[in-house]
Amino acid sequence: MHDLLTACGYPSLFLLSFLASTLLPLGSEWLLIAMVVRRYDPLTVVLVATTGNYLGACTSYLVGVYGGNLLAEKFLRIDGAARERAERFFSRYGSWSLLLSWLPVVGDPLCLAGGLLRIPFVRFSALVATGKVARYGVVAWLSLKGMEGMTT
Repeated sequence: MHDLLTACGYPSLFLLSFLASTLLPLGSEWLLIAMVVRRYDPLTVVLVATTGNYLGACTSYLVGVYGGNLLAEKFLRIDGAARERAERFFSRYGSWSLLLSWLPVVGDPLCLAGGLLRIPFVRFSALVATGKVARYGVVAWLSLKGMEGMTT
């Protein structure tokens, strides 16, 4: 599976990044690292992963705005407890908490809460995209640094 996804390159990374922030409990960082190690352009890798993950987060946001509990639980697999944690976190830190939408477990519910609480989409987009590009940028940078350390 690893070789297949790496061989398909950017489309695989986009799809895995999208799915990782919506439907399935997946991680996309491993593919990003594999692509950086295989000498794909790091900037393009970060932009593709960020775009996929951001669009997945937008899906969660839209479910929050239009979909309600059924879609959140059935399609995003966000149960009541996760949703309550996200809403408490959101009420404590406000929309700035969307900068942490890249975190496992709480990130997807935060995006859903952003939609439920009708955070303006431009603000949602700016905060979520900033958090996601920072995460993927750090992962790519650490991968490059690790590769440098192996050659010296």
